[in-house]
Amino acid sequence: MDRRAWAATNLAAALLAAPWAPQSIAAAVETGLGPSKSRRRAGLINWLLALGTPYPPAPDRLAALLYRSRRFGPARGRRGAVLDPPLFAPAPAFVGLDLPQLATLGALADWLELSVETLDWLSDERRSLATATDTLQHYRYAFLAKRDGTKRLIEAPKPQLKRIQRRILDEILAKVPVHESAQGFVAGRSCLGHAQRHAGEAMVLTLDLAQFFPSLGVARIHGLFRLLGYPWAVARRLTGLCSTTTPLTLARRLPAAEQRHYAAPHLPQGAPSSPALANLAAWPLDRRLAGLARAAGANYSRYADDLAFSGDARPLAGFERKVAIIVAEEGFALNPLKTRRMRRSERQQVTGIVVNAHNNLSRAEFDRLKAILHNCRIQGAAGQNRDNIADFRRHLDGRVSWVEQVNPPRGAKLRRLFELIGFEATDRA
Repeated sequence: MDRRAWAATNLAAALLAAPWAPQSIAAAVETGLGPSKSRRRAGLINWLLALGTPYPPAPDRLAALLYRSRRFGPARGRRGAVLDPPLFAPAPAFVGLDLPQLATLGALADWLELSVETLDWLSDERRSLATATDTLQHYRYAFLAKRDGTKRLIEAPKPQLKRIQRRILDEILAKVPVHESAQGFVAGRSCLGHAQRHAGEAMVLTLDLAQFFPSLGVARIHGLFRLLGYPWAVARRLTGLCSTTTPLTLARRLPAAEQRHYAAPHLPQGAPSSPALANLAAWPLDRRLAGLARAAGANYSRYADDLAFSGDARPLAGFERKVAIIVAEEGFALNPLKTRRMRRSERQQVTGIVVNAHNNLSRAEFDRLKAILHNCRIQGAAGQNRDNIADFRRHLDGRVSWVEQVNPPRGAKLRRLFELIGFEATDRA
């Protein structure tokens, strides 16, 4: 290897061993190339930053680009040095977390009980699954109808990948604290807590993040794993294991505005690792929106893609515009059709829970469930199972349990009715 190739390879390794940011890039250039003219050094740094938008190049490609670039000039007299091995090195905010210290692809493969070849295949390292046949896909796909008549694409991993994603969730992601405003998919938090933060306020404002999971591309996820301490190659495979590219035949069945998200690598809605990754990726958004609310004397919380603010009506005037600016700056977008401003004089709902005075459910919802339970008792449960639900008893039990959590007195009334129902064996199957 000649001196220029050696220097390019070493600098590429140094650049990818640290966060892809101006300060760390400048430090790597200074260390790897030695003193040079400031104008030339600045030109190289700016060129490198442009290369890594939005995703840093792979090590071999970065070394090749450096080798051919006129901006790159290796220091004289440096040759024969050995590259330092990759290290597990968390950013200061994450030092001390009990995470598996995986510095190489071999260590990652061993931890997941896979061969390196299987690791590359499951992480779609060659980005080939968008055009692969169904039998080679790592996901199963289903379109679910949403309330507004549009479709939601569920991308559920097959058993082997699901097991791997669950391990990444349990042993890495679940150990990383999320922002206190994130109420969804966090142990000890729920939509009830999300709603309770906004109970009894003069004004409640709710907004919806459009395409929350698919809008989170691999650059953010890779950056997150890098901050947790994983070297470039390990972070790339972890990112690949937790992301997917939707087959083109399926992506084209979605609205045109959504296709670009699904056609690029993204977080799949249906993977066990996606909610935790989304919460961590949204930490800067939560921090800024919580600060905006605090400055106005208001409350803020987020449940997945559902944003909620509450407080006095006057400070919340014009809040939508301020929120939209922050959301856009953080790489998200709002669904304008789902923005709601609710005063105390009307029904205030947060994730379907009425919050005018305290957590509650609407009278209409309570009456519908009460009528179903009453008819089950009088006419038999089978006749009320109009949607042919497989285990109708468990279904009704779950709905009653939900009411018990939201409004215990009302839930107790429904529970008494439920206990009087004589379920047949077919209702339990």
